[in-house]
Amino acid sequence: MKILKFLYVSMLPAILAGCNLNNKVSDASGTFEADEVIVSSELPGKILSLNIEEGSVLAKDSVVGVIDSVPLELQKAQVEATINSLYQKTMDVRPQLILLQDQIAVQKAQLNNAFHEKARTERLIKADAATTKQLDDLNTQIVVLQKQITVSEQQIKVQQTTTGTQNSSILSESTPLHKSVEQIEDQLRRANISNPINGTVLTKYAMAGEVTSAGKALYKIADLSVITLRAYITGTQLSQVRLNQQVKVLVDSNATKYREYTGVITWISDKAEFTPKTIQTKDERANLVYAIKIHVKNDGYLKIGMYGEIKFK
Repeated sequence: MKILKFLYVSMLPAILAGCNLNNKVSDASGTFEADEVIVSSELPGKILSLNIEEGSVLAKDSVVGVIDSVPLELQKAQVEATINSLYQKTMDVRPQLILLQDQIAVQKAQLNNAFHEKARTERLIKADAATTKQLDDLNTQIVVLQKQITVSEQQIKVQQTTTGTQNSSILSESTPLHKSVEQIEDQLRRANISNPINGTVLTKYAMAGEVTSAGKALYKIADLSVITLRAYITGTQLSQVRLNQQVKVLVDSNATKYREYTGVITWISDKAEFTPKTIQTKDERANLVYAIKIHVKNDGYLKIGMYGEIKFK
């Protein structure tokens, strides 16, 4: 017993020294997190398909599901039918213009004939074969025909203006209707569920066949190729860190070994906060710490929520 006691007393300083070394393996610690994106439905309706599973790796802009768009297609058809009915309400001025133009042609023919008769009558008067009253009647007829032609031409202009105004008033209603069609077409495109980022599906909230509403979450995804370690340092350690600084990241491999990664400091908080209960800093007596973020390239081993430590190089 004395020998054992002697050995324990003699080895105690070494054990304590070893503990101190172990305590100084890292300068700070924290947990891994990722920028998570919750993908929601942009339209209400029945989910026709949602081809994802938790753990699936999805590419950016890939279509992963479809929302039933039949109600929107019917709405679009209704608006387009309303637009077509507007054109049926418009007036076609061409038949009336043709009628007036034919009338003017007849009047001009009569006017030419009247001028011809006038010249003939003037020659007969010189030969005392006609009376001046006949010439006066022809002059009156010419004036009347000229006025009739002028009136007919004015009728054409009035008819064109009136019909154009009426048609413009009717067709002006088509502009907002065309905008409605464009809006519905945009909603139809949103019926396709498009994945916003490259990443891994973390949680699936909905299934095909369910009825969803606009803004309701369908699944959560995050890019795990580069994961973020959120750690905390004391005020005395601020002088040891800077943006874009490379650090060594340590993650438990087993009970006695660490997996080592190279990380880059991408953010340093400019405000101090109280030490989180789950975090132990190098100086456990420190009440105020500063948060930092370190980007670490993930080899597939690192997971969200995993504990990690950092060592300043």
